[in-house]
Amino acid sequence: MNFEGLDPGLAEYAPTMHSALDPVLDAHLNPSLLQNVELDPEGVALEALPVQESVHIMEGVYSELHSVVAEVGVPVTVSHFDLHEEMLWVGSHGGHATSFFGPALERYSSFQVNGSDDIRQIQSLESGVLFLTKNNLKYMARGGLIIFDYLLDESEDMHSLLLTDSSTLLVGGLQNHILEIDLTTVQETQKYAVEIPGVTIMRQTNRFFFCGHTSGKVSLRDLRSFKVEHEFDAFSGSLSDFDVHGNLLAACGFSSRLTGLACDRFLKVYDLRMMRAITPLQVHVDPAFLRFIPTYTSRLAIISQSGQCQFCEPTGLANPADIFHVNPVGPLLMTFDVSASKQALAFGDSEGCVHLWTDSPEPSFNPYSRETEFALPCLVDSLPPLDWSQDLLPLSLIPVPLTTDALLSDWPAANSAPAPRRAPPVDAEILRTMKTVGFIGYAPNPRTRLRNQIPYRLKELDNEFDSFSQVTESPIGREEEPHLHMVSKKYRKVTIKYSKLGLEDFDFKHYNKTLFAGLEPHIPNAYCNCMIQVLYFLEPVRCLIQNHLCQKEFCLACELGFLFHMLDLSRGDPCQGSNFLRAFRTIPEASALGLILADSDEASGKGNLARLIQRWNRFILTQLHQDMQELEVPQAYRGAGGSFCSSGDSVIGQLFSCEMENCSLCRCGSETVRTSSTLLFTLSYPEDKTGKNYDFAQVLKRSICLEQNTQAWCDTCEKYQPTIQTRNIRHLPDILVINCEVNSSKEADFWRFQAEAAFKMAVKKYGGDISKNKEFALADRKELRSPEGLLLCPSIEELKNVWLPFSIRMKMTKNKGLDVCNWTHGDELSSLGAPSQWGPARADEERGVCVYDLMATVVHILDSRTGGSLVAHIKVGETYHQRKEGVTHQQWYLFNDFLIEPIDKHEAVQFDMNWKVPAILYYVKRNLNSRYNLNIKNPIEASVLLAEASLARKQRKTHTTFIPLMLREMPQVGDLVGLDAEFVTLNEEEAELRSDGTKSTIKPSQMSVARITCVRGQGPNEGVPFIDDYISTQEQVVDYLTQYSGIKPGDLDAKISSKHLTTLKSTYLKLRFLIDIGVKFVGHGLQKDFRVINLMVPKDQVLDTVYLFHMPRKRMISLRFLAWYFLDLKIQGETHDSIEDARTALQLYRKYLELSKNGTEPESFHKVLKALYEKGRKMDWKVPEPESQTSPKNAAVFSSVLAL
Repeated sequence: MNFEGLDPGLAEYAPTMHSALDPVLDAHLNPSLLQNVELDPEGVALEALPVQESVHIMEGVYSELHSVVAEVGVPVTVSHFDLHEEMLWVGSHGGHATSFFGPALERYSSFQVNGSDDIRQIQSLESGVLFLTKNNLKYMARGGLIIFDYLLDESEDMHSLLLTDSSTLLVGGLQNHILEIDLTTVQETQKYAVEIPGVTIMRQTNRFFFCGHTSGKVSLRDLRSFKVEHEFDAFSGSLSDFDVHGNLLAACGFSSRLTGLACDRFLKVYDLRMMRAITPLQVHVDPAFLRFIPTYTSRLAIISQSGQCQFCEPTGLANPADIFHVNPVGPLLMTFDVSASKQALAFGDSEGCVHLWTDSPEPSFNPYSRETEFALPCLVDSLPPLDWSQDLLPLSLIPVPLTTDALLSDWPAANSAPAPRRAPPVDAEILRTMKTVGFIGYAPNPRTRLRNQIPYRLKELDNEFDSFSQVTESPIGREEEPHLHMVSKKYRKVTIKYSKLGLEDFDFKHYNKTLFAGLEPHIPNAYCNCMIQVLYFLEPVRCLIQNHLCQKEFCLACELGFLFHMLDLSRGDPCQGSNFLRAFRTIPEASALGLILADSDEASGKGNLARLIQRWNRFILTQLHQDMQELEVPQAYRGAGGSFCSSGDSVIGQLFSCEMENCSLCRCGSETVRTSSTLLFTLSYPEDKTGKNYDFAQVLKRSICLEQNTQAWCDTCEKYQPTIQTRNIRHLPDILVINCEVNSSKEADFWRFQAEAAFKMAVKKYGGDISKNKEFALADRKELRSPEGLLLCPSIEELKNVWLPFSIRMKMTKNKGLDVCNWTHGDELSSLGAPSQWGPARADEERGVCVYDLMATVVHILDSRTGGSLVAHIKVGETYHQRKEGVTHQQWYLFNDFLIEPIDKHEAVQFDMNWKVPAILYYVKRNLNSRYNLNIKNPIEASVLLAEASLARKQRKTHTTFIPLMLREMPQVGDLVGLDAEFVTLNEEEAELRSDGTKSTIKPSQMSVARITCVRGQGPNEGVPFIDDYISTQEQVVDYLTQYSGIKPGDLDAKISSKHLTTLKSTYLKLRFLIDIGVKFVGHGLQKDFRVINLMVPKDQVLDTVYLFHMPRKRMISLRFLAWYFLDLKIQGETHDSIEDARTALQLYRKYLELSKNGTEPESFHKVLKALYEKGRKMDWKVPEPESQTSPKNAAVFSSVLAL
């Protein structure tokens, strides 16, 4: 509402005058309205003013129903009918909001919204109400509690808001822009430019945004871009109000006259179909407000400030007989609103009164209003009856007068003895979660009892207090979670606990006592860690992937090869697949298949991990197959018996692919045969409801040779016909991959039933006896032995929940059929025919017989709190043990992210469907490794260090900050290379405050490398960088960390960057080559640098100055302080520079060699470190401010090389 040009009397209601209002009754106020109103000392009404009960309302004609006082003497500036409840909201000139319930206008709530500014617009939402003041947007509950308070700039002068959808809001006022605010995040998301003097009224239809300007114009803007599509110049003076309905727009306002602005009695009406004005509508009142009230016709309600109201049709003539009068208490009407049901009108005047006009005696404000919540009624101040038979009755309810005489309950000391009640036992959950700081224990409230209330029982038995002995006091016992009692501890989801030092003091060895490397789980989409381990321990796959290298920036095969190389180098330390998962997130197919989880879904476990990992399994095999097909089959990957398959196929295809023959038989007798290939099979379970027992081999054969009835196109019949589709296999793969598809209780019950049947058969086979309705007791679970006393099975526990065989035998028949059977350890294939020169396995293959051994199972661990986790059982072969531990044997291991533990083989096939559900199975042919040449040739060549083009379009030679290596400068084993890296933040850290006030990191910030610099460590060009790469990233950067990294927005954008921009893969290959060649890296804090870059560097190739100049159990010293103390250099002035830091670290290493005499005099160097720490404590580890900035950049060695 624009108040410019209105009655001059409004000037007395300026905000500066309002605070000094006299509390006495205003002279304009009708005393008859205040007969039963009690005024407080400040003159504010405490009760609503009901109208007399004898008011008669005529149906269909608007008449006054009620009038109430919101605030005495304070103008009502805005009124709004609630869109969700039967309530009317009004806001005052003093920033006070009041709500009235129902047609009777019963006061519901009243609270202060702003201390100084008037409320200019109100908008009701589902869970609260929005209030707009001059430069503040406040969202409050209907009872008055603040949901959010969004402060705008002090220079803003907001007048209107518009709710475009349930979570987006437009706010406009007397400035040259309109703000778009997201109500979910409470942040400004967009700023749209508008012409000065701004927008004071906004409306919306399904075609346009309508913006009313104080200049008298109404602009129509596009719903998406907010660009001006049309503009109506309605009035020469100013715009007062306008409304839109259907294809009509009506506006009222002021025209310019010689004496100033005058209210124009002609309403401007526009047809939105032709975008032009139609005949103006002359009215008989001075229009200040107007609204369409569409019931049977598109009526317009035109209101004047003096209280006159006229109804008319926008395309007809105004009739003076249609005028009625509102009787305001004050001289002016200030606000007007129409309810959603069009049954009620609300008016607010300048003396704080609200008038409700309706067209029926019992109107409703909304067509469908929800029930309003009311506060609990006040309790009557009376004494409740007391029951003396209740032992726990609080006697304090009885009022006792103050007396100095002895009371009857005061027993003499001789007749009484103190008998304190024993404290009840502390809740076991509190003891389990309690953390001790000093002698005080802190634990979160389990909320099992009322606050500050502990119930006592007067008659306690002594033996009941023995429950103290049941509360475990050991730390191990406290960690046990009662609702996970069925899940073995090693199968539970593992999390990294972060401290102030990050991961440095986390004991990974507690979870992994082997030399194999685990994978960290905190990276987004790290649910696939278990499958990465499965692929790594497939020897032919590992060697193939590590030999692969291509030019694609985001190649999953390349990134997986880099990750496998890290797993090879690690000696039990965990690795992380951050670069692989970064490339994985860029693959469009992965996003289309729903494989990329949002952080919130991953944290809350909303995704079905079992289905997810099975889709991921199919995706990764297909993707690797495609990546390998793009390159020529490597010569190293030719089998012992000749070449692989056709050149068009990949090695992944040779390992996993099966050629299938699909036959479609129509009922007309027409048969169509097509060939296809598949990389894995999905189990298809029988629909048999009779409880029949099935071997796993039977279900597998049914899934491979699938037969089904379906509708398909028949070329002979030339229409869709019922057909029988069968699938037969032409040759067997080397690795058989099976997705179990246990995605519902139906499949889980099938596994459970078959496992129980297999258990009973095994017990009978080994001489046991078990009845149908009786389970073995714990005492009966003994070792099963044959009548001769030979041990046949170590324990009956190993037979429970087992349906999956360790080996299966498959044979191709002459009529293109397939025979599948479970294969036990005692069976020998060699007895089926004469031996071959290649051994029993090759002889059997010549007859079409293959034996597959179980190599890995991936299982879904069910956990209702987190949605579960994924773990893998993997049979690790001899070659891996030989490389890692120097022994040759096979062993089953459990891989649960960074937890790795050897297990018995029976655990890999035991599936308790209550918490352990099978997802993926990997079977491999016997003696698979002997068929392949498993040599690995490093595909990274020295050419990666030579000069390369920059991705940045604006990069010029004059901006070059490094000189690439010449061929004669190629590094050798033991050469020094100074290295430093800078990073940006992709995701902020997630942390929580514990009850003892300390901070606990839930999830660390996700960093991405942004700049990598390597400088020469010896030779005539020592100190000159040969790598200074800025890393392009496609992911959104949350924080560039400019103060610490020197990276500025735009440096990583190829369109505007002037830096040498390249891909992460390109720079990664350079560092990998340097590591493989055997150089030694010198830097400060290299452990974190290599971790974020995702590189595994042998410890003997890292010379870290942060540890060279460090005393045990003392603080780490910054590079800036070391450079000042030892080199008299002032570095890292305003920002960090990686060239400067790398060169400084090299100089510090030279200084270390000088002070320690090449490490031969540790005692003298210890004295130097002691003096260093003493100086640091005195200086508070701060470098004094430099008089003139000095840095290694200005050193003579660098200036002399610039001439190159």
